[in-house]
Amino acid sequence: MLDKTVASLEEAVSDVHDGATLLIGGFGASGVPTQLICALLDQGARDLVIVNNNAGNGPVGLSQLVEAGRVRKMICSFARSSNKAQPNAVAFADSYHAGTVELECVPQGTMAERMRAAGAGMGPFFTPTSYGTDLAKGKETRVIDGVGYVLEHPLKGDFAFVKAQYGDRWGNLTYRYAGRNFAPVMAMAATTAVAQVDQIVDLGSIPPEQVVTPGIFVQRVVRVGEQGNG
Repeated sequence: MLDKTVASLEEAVSDVHDGATLLIGGFGASGVPTQLICALLDQGARDLVIVNNNAGNGPVGLSQLVEAGRVRKMICSFARSSNKAQPNAVAFADSYHAGTVELECVPQGTMAERMRAAGAGMGPFFTPTSYGTDLAKGKETRVIDGVGYVLEHPLKGDFAFVKAQYGDRWGNLTYRYAGRNFAPVMAMAATTAVAQVDQIVDLGSIPPEQVVTPGIFVQRVVRVGEQGNG
């Protein structure tokens, strides 16, 4: 019987290895798999490449990984915390200026499309986004029909951590409002997608048209209870 549920957060993150590329869902405080990130902090993996919209938001989770020196490179769109008054809010900025973590800044749409391309088995693609800016430096560019384009490459992860509202034992997921954000394409683009869910529901209780991430893209589901923020 196919059952992708795991009993604990520790089991869910147990095989994340040093040097892994990790896609982490979330937009600001919405849809962040905080409990999985904290479990990874306890697990000990280091030298990580993190793909996330933010470079940490608030005192708990990704900011703690950065503060602990476990992140080698951050690929993100917004490399500043939206709440600078909280502890660890400037962890990434401090680490970046100290030269202990690398930064690759990627526009949100480009980041999403790079992950979608990886999940769909596509190759590089041209986009007009960032043409003529510092973000295009070192990349192949072309002018096609009078429009400048930048060549971008698929962005694949060894693991993806996402947060969903409901999941079943086959790994089908649905999200709460903006908690969806990058999670669907991250699950597609990762070799191993791990979902923390508020509730594990019976097979068939999620209407087919409401399944946002099909179970084929999810390898593990762990219930953490309702956390109350998207």
